[in-house]
Amino acid sequence: MAGELIYAFRIMRLPLLDAGGAPIGRLDDIVLIPGSSNPRVLGFVASSQRRRIFVNAGRVATLDGDGARLRSWDVDLNPFRQRPGEVLVGRDLIDRWVGDEAVSDIALRANHDGKATWWEVSKVRLARRNVLRRRPSYRLVDFAEVAPVLVPGGAGSEMAAEAARLRDMHPSDVAGVVRALPLAQRRQLAAAMDDERLADLLEELPEAEQLRLIEGLDIERMVSVLEEMEYDDLADLLAEMPGEQRSRVLDAMDEEDADVMRRLLAYDEGTAGALMTPEIIILGAQSTVAEALAQIRDPEWLVSIATQVFVVQPPYKPPTGTYLGVVHFQRLLREPPAMELGRCLEQEPTVPSDTPEREIAERLASYNLLAVGVCDEAGRLLGAITVDDVLDRTLPTGWRQRRRVNSTAVTR
Repeated sequence: MAGELIYAFRIMRLPLLDAGGAPIGRLDDIVLIPGSSNPRVLGFVASSQRRRIFVNAGRVATLDGDGARLRSWDVDLNPFRQRPGEVLVGRDLIDRWVGDEAVSDIALRANHDGKATWWEVSKVRLARRNVLRRRPSYRLVDFAEVAPVLVPGGAGSEMAAEAARLRDMHPSDVAGVVRALPLAQRRQLAAAMDDERLADLLEELPEAEQLRLIEGLDIERMVSVLEEMEYDDLADLLAEMPGEQRSRVLDAMDEEDADVMRRLLAYDEGTAGALMTPEIIILGAQSTVAEALAQIRDPEWLVSIATQVFVVQPPYKPPTGTYLGVVHFQRLLREPPAMELGRCLEQEPTVPSDTPEREIAERLASYNLLAVGVCDEAGRLLGAITVDDVLDRTLPTGWRQRRRVNSTAVTR
């Protein structure tokens, strides 16, 4: 479903709002990726804490007269750098000449498919100056009419268009497309993808192929992409890197993320510690059902993670205080919003960090769990293992490739 038009000049003056609605910066420009049809908005350039940063469009919950409001509280403060194939509305399109007319504004339209919202270029406002008139005359045209002039073709734009075409596909299907390309084109496509999308793609590939795909990225871009990956997948990739490269990546990462990765890399391969993710929903016993449901509603959580809330004593980041139990989503729906989580706990078993993968799979199957907590000897919660991660390890080697071949055969 398409929404009303919103103009670039209006957007490029709006405040950037955090998830609570408080201003944390200002939008300065709009980043587009050309595609086979109208260019999509990849994200926004914003000024925050005296820095020009990039805000991925997928992190924006609403864009209206009040500002661009983020879905979560996380803000990436790494400096913005324009990449090949990206087009900045303010810098690259506004005031561009189209014949004897100049681009005076760009109109975006929001689109909704029930699951996500995205913005794309819909109209272009052209201005014509006349020596007999003091004010220019304006006309509004479809973007398709001026696209060849504003976004000319080329090798870079071809890869950008391919990246845009793949954006709506499931990452597993994108991986199938990418595997069929020569390595040089894979790397061009990776360069044209936004960080979050490239991270999703990497998670669908074997570690050896991940390394080949990111080999051509500079360290800044590589770290920016890797920090978008799930912790457990990133740990697997870092474990496969040569020691010198791994050290450079860890040194360049956010300090807190790097500390988490070093802890995960310290566990033996094939154990619960190496398989778990510390990125789970954790609350205290005094937190309410309403607070737990608010956490679960965050669309950034994986489905397997958002089905339960782990309850612990403080502190609430792994390694936490003593693990108390878990509250499942269905139980939360049945209880009054003001009830404390400590009153609706389930004492589900956890596993120690040295538990073998096979035993973890048996535990999940025996108790019909989507995730199982991992605790240390002191009973502190270290993270959790989800059923999808266990399946990745227990299925035969090469199952992804065979699945894609079978899917292609059925489609044809």
